Amino acid sequence: MSSESDRSGFRGYFEWFVHSEVTGSILLLACTLIALVWANSPWAESYVELLHTYIGVSWGETFFKLSLHHWINDGLMVVFFFVVGLEIKRELVVGELSSFNKAALPVAAAIGGMVVPAVLFFMLNSGGVGARGWGIPMATDIAFALGVLAIFGTRAPLGLKVFLTALAIADDLGAVAVIAIFYTDKINIPSLVVAAVLLVLMFVAIQTRMRRGVLYLLIIGVWLAVFSSGIHATVAGILMAMVVPIKPRVDPHRFIDETEERLERIKKMELSEHSLISDREQLDIVKCIHSRAADTLPAGLVLEHYLHPVQVWLILPLFALANAGVAIGGDLMAVLANPLALGIIVGLVVGKPVGIGFLSWLAVKSGRGALPKGVTWAQVFGAGCLAGIGFTMSLFISDLAFDNESLIATAKIGIIAASLLSGVLGYTLLSRALPKE
Repeated sequence: MSSESDRSGFRGYFEWFVHSEVTGSILLLACTLIALVWANSPWAESYVELLHTYIGVSWGETFFKLSLHHWINDGLMVVFFFVVGLEIKRELVVGELSSFNKAALPVAAAIGGMVVPAVLFFMLNSGGVGARGWGIPMATDIAFALGVLAIFGTRAPLGLKVFLTALAIADDLGAVAVIAIFYTDKINIPSLVVAAVLLVLMFVAIQTRMRRGVLYLLIIGVWLAVFSSGIHATVAGILMAMVVPIKPRVDPHRFIDETEERLERIKKMELSEHSLISDREQLDIVKCIHSRAADTLPAGLVLEHYLHPVQVWLILPLFALANAGVAIGGDLMAVLANPLALGIIVGLVVGKPVGIGFLSWLAVKSGRGALPKGVTWAQVFGAGCLAGIGFTMSLFISDLAFDNESLIATAKIGIIAASLLSGVLGYTLLSRALPKE
């Protein structure tokens, strides 16, 4: 009975997660199209001017300001990475990556989906000006990938959705590691030490339930310390997510027992619409139940529920609006044939499904992993194609990889083309591989 309830609970949470990603992907696509049209319209100059508008604060002769583009990429995207960190921690603690047997298949698939695209890209760009962009085709955009898969409705088995989600989350973990290790030029050790101390204080503040004002100051402090350390500021989001508890403070069974006892006590009292105001004991009992209920809710899951819609409906659309607007001038075919764009296209469109399919096959053949119930190899390959929709994370890495605006524009055109091709290819293969209605 408990296993059935666990499965139904997981399914309910998972369906909420998938639904929010899918609905958000529609807005993400709309903002991408708006950015592309705007950047290639007669009003393109206003698009560039808006992104380069500086916003900040000043005190005396000291000031701190960033362009709107940087506030989105280095500020708002911290919240995106914080939610990603919560998702990663949840999967590592209680989800599909919580044990070796569960994690073997999606982790193997994620490794294949990162290594093979990077190798193919490097083969086409070794020694060239675009060589630094090898991390771009390693990424997977979970919102778009799940959005395409959702088109098939109940034809897509739950196991395939779980596999693609776990694969994308493991992929996110790898992408964060790549950003922190390989796309950091100089490291300011004192700033990192300050960030570490503030993270410890943040952990203590959460455990001891310090006032929210203190917690907010620590969050800002961690962001500023990581920002000045040389590591990209968004890594602060992942680090802060790691100190948030993912399990409840109070055991649910204990909460139920204590609540039943308190309810029995309050039932014996004289109750009315105003009794809580006049009877201090009743008020204390209700406050205690409320407090213990809050302790029974996992903090990480609560934050994920609150912040996930903000990320999906606000942060990612703004990111797409600020980063997908690339001017497509001149000969488009010549741009796509450029080794940089071609390496991204080959990496995402070919490398992703090949790497995911091959490493998944190795994991199953070695006995370390097993295909989810109802999932076929053709479906795994189709999901691998959907994983080639790199978009959000690929666009993000392209801005870190290059300083040259021309290289960034070429990379973004390659990302958009590759993501479109991967989506069409994945949909076509899955439409044939999935069972009919």
